[in-house]
Amino acid sequence: MCGVRGSSVGIDLGTSYSCVGVWQNDQVEIIANEQGNRTTPSFIAFTESEILIGNTAKNQYLVDPANTVFNVKRMIGRKFNDSIVQANIKHWPFKVTSTKDNKPQINVEFRGKTKTFQPEEISALVLIKMKEIAQAYLGTEVQNAVITVPAHFNNWQRQATKDAGTIAGLNVLRILSEPTAAGMAFCHQNHNHKYTTRNVLVFDLGGGTIDVSIVSNGCGIVEVLATAGSMNLGGEDFDNCLVDYFIAEFKRKYGKDLTNCQRALRRLRTASERAKRTLSLMSEAYIEIENLYDGVDFTSIITRARFEALCEDYFRKAMELVEKVLFDSKLTKGEVDEIVLVGGSSHIPKVQQLLSNFFDGKDLNKSINPDEAVAFGATIQAALLTQNESPENLQDIVLLDTTPNSLGYQNASGVKSTIVHHNTTLLTRAIARNNQSDGLIQIFENLENSSIGTISLEKTDDNDIAFDLDLNGFLNVFTINKLTGEETKLNITFEKGRLSNNDIKNLTERLARYLTKDEAYKHPIEANSKLKSITDKKKLQGKTITIGITNFTHVIKWFKQQKENFLKLSKTIAKLLPTPPHKRPSALFLHLVLPKSSWIDHID
Repeated sequence: MCGVRGSSVGIDLGTSYSCVGVWQNDQVEIIANEQGNRTTPSFIAFTESEILIGNTAKNQYLVDPANTVFNVKRMIGRKFNDSIVQANIKHWPFKVTSTKDNKPQINVEFRGKTKTFQPEEISALVLIKMKEIAQAYLGTEVQNAVITVPAHFNNWQRQATKDAGTIAGLNVLRILSEPTAAGMAFCHQNHNHKYTTRNVLVFDLGGGTIDVSIVSNGCGIVEVLATAGSMNLGGEDFDNCLVDYFIAEFKRKYGKDLTNCQRALRRLRTASERAKRTLSLMSEAYIEIENLYDGVDFTSIITRARFEALCEDYFRKAMELVEKVLFDSKLTKGEVDEIVLVGGSSHIPKVQQLLSNFFDGKDLNKSINPDEAVAFGATIQAALLTQNESPENLQDIVLLDTTPNSLGYQNASGVKSTIVHHNTTLLTRAIARNNQSDGLIQIFENLENSSIGTISLEKTDDNDIAFDLDLNGFLNVFTINKLTGEETKLNITFEKGRLSNNDIKNLTERLARYLTKDEAYKHPIEANSKLKSITDKKKLQGKTITIGITNFTHVIKWFKQQKENFLKLSKTIAKLLPTPPHKRPSALFLHLVLPKSSWIDHID
């Protein structure tokens, strides 16, 4: 893609963890965060002074779960009354309410005030973190990104994810399906077979979603034959099974119901996630939580067999998706050459056993890192789109992705017609005859449920309707004059809830203000704490100094009114402390609260 400026990255925007990579030195580099980890929790926490993202936010979950947001991928692009959103709300410690357009919004306490955030904003904050990780590694600004989504994401969810990228300050080059990205990663790393066609089943079981795709790779062409998935099947659901099991055990043993205690639930969830990971390596896991609820120390042992029984329904649903994608691809089991595991939950032994058994004992391919494969493929796609001359070992790669959902319309008579069938190759055009009177027609994705919007048509026998799908899976609608071939693009009036360009601009500016304000806002908070430490705890000249914190509140107020007199005020504070001049903390205080003179301007 000529003309693209700035560095480009590939980002796996995951439900539980996210990952970022860059093409450098003729290869993909997956970038570690500041803790040295190559994946970063998709967690956002809101505190009195700042927004935390990633590892620090996940740590904050133990302290303040109501203001720690995660799993936003399960609500982005959905309606508030969507069954998946409603099913997950009961597991989320943070508050989710509905907008006037029936869209979910997250409610948190931030800097002492109740704030609401759109799902796109939360995803944007995760993307900002991934961008910062890449910029720290590259030493230059990152402007462009390929962002991955579950293959079964519909038009609304893909657009919402792209909007999140825009809010994060990224030029979104492509919205790429996760199993497609993983398939690209596998095919790139196994290029020895590029002159023979091989059918690869990509089984992507992550923290919140599952995608199963069959990818055909040969002669440099990576073609998705079929895909299937579920938005409500992943590691988080396995965690929920364990949490429910331990809640029932606690009640059975002690006769106490801890479901209304958020502190107990968050500690139990953390222990359950740890136990799940242990059971992928060992036959049993032991949990011990001191003073879990009402003074009770809770201990328990769970075996791998019990865990597998608890999650049996989810495992069965996963295998049903494998059957479906095999049927849609019109391949037999024997025609699948490789089975590639992707996603953290693909580590679970039972999942691997079921997959192998389904394919009559076939060995599973574990040659790629399941936690990094999606970001790896997204990085390859970013390199292909942004290099003026593609790297030598990428020149032969051509990607042919598919749409997981059908598209069609309902005419004025109420008759629905499918125009684009699911698993149709992207960058395609489907033609329909215009045989209705003047008026509006409604466009549907998966005809039975998801309305995209409406278009206005004029009756004429000379025009046909064209549905165009671009490489992101987004729909454009045209009329085509059958006599002249002239095309006219029709405006789609989208259903309420989609962000407008003005909404995106406002949300971008709001997040920028919050994040810019973070550093300045922390200084008075830290100074408040430091002054309290100096005046309430230290003994100077053998006497305990007891200046109330109310004094500092007045100090802050006075800063707002007369910041030019700050030096005079610091001397006033110093006089309140019976300390020798050379030991007075005013210099330290000045250093702490005024590293930049602008912080006073940012106090709410």
